[in-house]
Amino acid sequence: QVQLVESGGGLVQPGGSLRLSCAASGSIFDINNMGWYRQAPGKQRELVAVITSGGSTHYADSVKGRFTISRDNANDTVWLQMNSLKPEDTAVYYCYAHLREEGYYYGMDYWGKGTLVTVSS
Repeated sequence: QVQLVESGGGLVQPGGSLRLSCAASGSIFDINNMGWYRQAPGKQRELVAVITSGGSTHYADSVKGRFTISRDNANDTVWLQMNSLKPEDTAVYYCYAHLREEGYYYGMDYWGKGTLVTVSS
């Protein structure tokens, strides 16, 4: 019943910006960590950024200073502001959340279906 739905992907020129969003929905009790991973063609999925419910963040070295992750007050939505985009940022970006469903005392990982970001001239 829990879903993570991403949006905001698309085609952008090198040096441009995009803002990805991910909304968690369903019978959710609470959400701890949310983040973004990406997978480029021929490469493994890698962590881009993560943010805790308290607002602590971590970024991959490759995106530090260019990307910013944030959450809303309800902690059910996460954004990824991507600036100074490079062709090597081209990938399918996946939303991630570690959350607890209603009626459960443990958390588990959830993944969105992904949104494609293409950085090209």
